[in-house]
Amino acid sequence: VAKDKGLAGARLAIVDNQTTGRFLGQDFKLDETVVPAGGDLAGAGAALAGKGIKLVVADLPADRLLQLADLPEMKDAVILNARAEDDRLRVSDCRANVFHTIPNRAMKADALAQYLAFKRWTRWVLVSGTLDDDKAFADAIRRAAKRYGAQIVEERGYEFKAGSRRSDTGEQQVQRQMTQLTQRLPDYDVLVVADESEVFGEYLPYRTWDARPVAGTQGLVPTAWHRSQEQWGGTQIQRRFQKASGRWMLERDYAAWAAVRAVGEAVTRTGSGDPAAIRSYLVSPDFQLGAFKGVPLTFRSWDQQLRQPMLLASPLMLVSVSPQDGFLHQRTPLDTLGYDEPESSCRLNPDP
Repeated sequence: VAKDKGLAGARLAIVDNQTTGRFLGQDFKLDETVVPAGGDLAGAGAALAGKGIKLVVADLPADRLLQLADLPEMKDAVILNARAEDDRLRVSDCRANVFHTIPNRAMKADALAQYLAFKRWTRWVLVSGTLDDDKAFADAIRRAAKRYGAQIVEERGYEFKAGSRRSDTGEQQVQRQMTQLTQRLPDYDVLVVADESEVFGEYLPYRTWDARPVAGTQGLVPTAWHRSQEQWGGTQIQRRFQKASGRWMLERDYAAWAAVRAVGEAVTRTGSGDPAAIRSYLVSPDFQLGAFKGVPLTFRSWDQQLRQPMLLASPLMLVSVSPQDGFLHQRTPLDTLGYDEPESSCRLNPDP
């Protein structure tokens, strides 16, 4: 298990920023602050502000991210969220000082739904866990099904009980459990799983009662980044990351890399390290980030979410990239993924 998720991506991006900054007389440094779970986040934020640091990449869960953003010392900061996927941060709990480089759950669910619609796999069974994150992803799947004309023909739940006979057994018992879990279902095309906690989802592929593909948090997975991404120069960043970190780049690494690179791009273009100038540039029509995805990435004005294509991948291979052809939007096809402006109550940067 990688112990430097996110951090390794930020470190690589600092090197990238320095490569450009060296020619322009700009110097980029990464101050690494680790706050233990339940630790003094307010004190850490105050300490950063005391050192004059107002450009922050946050690898924090949603509640802790909002706690940081609401600190008086962070009022004028630019905080880039590289971890929390919660839809509420883009719909109702927006903050003017927070940008998001990690995609939210709605973007992921929409990316998957578009591909399933393209395949004409429109009858879904949804199997979800009982933890809060599992329920949140299941909600995103329900929204995507309604949005793209799919039908969830049945829902089933899986409750994990530590040490129980049902969950703490060998492969033969697991094989029987997953078969029983998926028996007596209506006719369906694909089994969609919502198991962000990684408790049971990995056991579903090849163990369902009916021979059906598995997608969602396991099986065919929507993600911002994947080890198999080699298009659009992806091989270059994969190799550099692997050389620097000794492992594959993960989604959180990519989100942190994009966050640091977004700041670097803004500083380069504005010639300023002032947070107010950087914030204004990030939401301006002039900002574009090249990020190995075939199109320039930009921030949405209303919720400050980074627009980006989503990869759809099996454990080892890239399968497709969303948005799929034919899904159109008056602004950009990327806005078919996630909450569009009329669907969000956030209006962080109203049009003039």
